[in-house]
This record gives sequence, structure tokens and C-alpha cells, in this order.
Amino acid sequence: MDTVRRPLRWTAIAGVAVALAAGLTGCTNAVSMAPAPSADTAACAAVQVRLPTTVGNDLSLRNTDAQSTAAWGDPAAALYHCGVAVPTVSDLPCFSKGGVDWIRDDRGAQVVYTTFGRSPAVQVVIDSTKTTDQVVQDLSDVVSTLPKDGHRCLDPSDVQG
Repeated sequence: MDTVRRPLRWTAIAGVAVALAAGLTGCTNAVSMAPAPSADTAACAAVQVRLPTTVGNDLSLRNTDAQSTAAWGDPAAALYHCGVAVPTVSDLPCFSKGGVDWIRDDRGAQVVYTTFGRSPAVQVVIDSTKTTDQVVQDLSDVVSTLPKDGHRCLDPSDVQG
């Protein structure tokens, strides 16, 4: 009777181990994020499928749990949201990189870049202790496909005093 129980016990243990391993691998790499208000636009979807698998200094793309979002690095050093509020006026520094205008908001170790003159807008948050604005350059090519809304960065000489 002991020989009959052992194969059943080992089969049951093996089955539990396989089920546990399968359950753990399904969620180990996902970064928890919230979707932006206009994340469900077709323009965001078109950019989402073209996002690069690596950005910055070799940060790899990771899975996220929200629509029109992305994260790179482990732990995440760059976060991407498409469908954020479209800025129309800002006193923050504005610059062009890769044919896309970006507003830069320094928040200590975090730097928030938001597209300017694109609708829907994209926001990229980087941890400046782990990467550089090369991430913005790496994303500018795909973000440049978003429709322009007529706004653009102005040079200080364009603004009359």
C-alpha cells in the first residue's frame, strides 16, 4: 500500500509546484501604472505598438498593467503615458528633440517631459539618477507620429517684451 501512495504524493507535489511557478511568472515583471485620461485614443494605440524595446542607457521594456503606458528598467527608470492633458501654455523650459517639442519639469531626481504641440500628449518621467534625457530622444521618433495641434516651443527672441 505504501508503494501506491508515493507516486500519488509525488505527482501531487509536482503538480502544485508547476501551478505555483506558472502563477508567479505571470506577474513578476509587470509595473503597476494608471492610464492617462485619453489613453484609449487611436493615436496612442498607434504609438504604443511602435515603442522601442530599449531606451536610454540600455533600459529594457517591461510589462505594465495600464493602457497606453510603458516602463523601462528594473527597477523602472523611465515611465511613459500617452493621453495626458494637452498643455497649451507653460512657463517651463521648452525644447525640441527629434522633431518633437517637449516641456521639461525638474522635480528633484525625477524629470517630467511632456510633449508640446501634440494631441494627444505624451508624458515621460525619468529617474535622473538612473538615466538621461536620451530616453526622450529615443522616444521622439515614434511620438512624432502624434497629430500636431498648432502649438510649438518659442525661442525667447520670438517673445516680445
